[in-house]
Amino acid sequence: MDGKICVIGLGYVGLPLAIHFDRAGHTVIGYDVDQQKIESLQRGTDPTAELRDELVEESQISYTADETAIEESEYIIVTVPTPVDDLKNPNLKFVESAGETIGQNIQEGATVILESTVYPGATREILAPAIERTSGFTVGEDFYVGYSPERMVPGDSQHGLRDVIKIVSGQNDDVLADLAALYETIVDAGVHRAPDIEAAEAAKCIENIQRDLNIALVNELAIACNNLGLDTHAVLEAAGTKWNFHDYQPGLVGGHCIPVDPFFMIYESERNGYTPQLMEQAREVNEYMPKHVAEMMLRGLNDCGKVLQDSTVLVLGLAYKPGVGDIRTSPVEDTIEKLQSYDVEVIGHDPRADAQIVRDRFGIEVQDIPSFDGVDAILLATPHEEYLDLEYTDLMHRMSENPLVIDVMGDLNGRLADSDSVDYRRV
Repeated sequence: MDGKICVIGLGYVGLPLAIHFDRAGHTVIGYDVDQQKIESLQRGTDPTAELRDELVEESQISYTADETAIEESEYIIVTVPTPVDDLKNPNLKFVESAGETIGQNIQEGATVILESTVYPGATREILAPAIERTSGFTVGEDFYVGYSPERMVPGDSQHGLRDVIKIVSGQNDDVLADLAALYETIVDAGVHRAPDIEAAEAAKCIENIQRDLNIALVNELAIACNNLGLDTHAVLEAAGTKWNFHDYQPGLVGGHCIPVDPFFMIYESERNGYTPQLMEQAREVNEYMPKHVAEMMLRGLNDCGKVLQDSTVLVLGLAYKPGVGDIRTSPVEDTIEKLQSYDVEVIGHDPRADAQIVRDRFGIEVQDIPSFDGVDAILLATPHEEYLDLEYTDLMHRMSENPLVIDVMGDLNGRLADSDSVDYRRV
């Protein structure tokens, strides 16, 4: 073999990975079952909109939907989606399908690395057997497996692939050493060698479980403070003067990691006889927050003398986090549904998201340019940078009488908290 790398799955994780390996001088094949995506990449266009198109256009990557290209590779990296089902159980059908495809095309001696989030044990239990079934090979003899969890942060240029330590694991010491050397060619921050595959799989889960728990704590505090008539941010600011107090802010929790990864650990823990109640409760709190935000809006409209059925709310920011345009798993959707259940008219705007995709997904009117004329309330749900530059004091005069602003993350507090022209509230 010539040391070629094949990246399977060219989404938010796989495409940047392929680009980085290509720029480091490796021969790279990019494989995806989506022919339309492949054609876009072959034209030099990034369908994920996460990279500059010129990086795709200038790369030497062979983009293909032909699975036989896999057989040319010494390293096969799997970056397919790993969602949870309606019961919150891991759905690893894409991992299993990728394994079966690999098995039909793998050459002896190749190493397969899984980067997708899974429960501890899944690389050995799901991926390796799938490869064995269709290849007739034996893992550890004819091919090898490793696990190196992705740590991509969409919209965060300060913590790219090269800037974050890469966890690497292999089924034995030789595989570990080989994969560590491979990833060191693209990661400036260095590589952490996990003692075994299961430790690396669990580490990926706990990274986001920890964030989920901490955010759930301040979200529950916010709910309690709102009921007590206290300013949550003022409470946190005061508590934060202690040297060992951790700085977390309340807000909506969305995306493809934090709302999903805890269920992988919960699932595997329960299969082995223990229910991690704190992890489950943190999920319950954070999944409730979109409804809490909607209830704040409903109470605020009533307090401002508005009739709910005659009220119009402009939602600014529909993506799951600032700086990105991805509305999948956006918690704002649940907030909108709650408002609509009270016959409140909801209009949306997002400078990063595709307006037609939002219309189809959320079922609301979506403006190309936000109009504040005659609206009763603004919900700043996802504070994209574009929203922080608006002159809200002037915009308030274009709204209806006794306007309301609900600021989920509190970004406008310095400008609106003391304003006489608006009822300003933050979570």
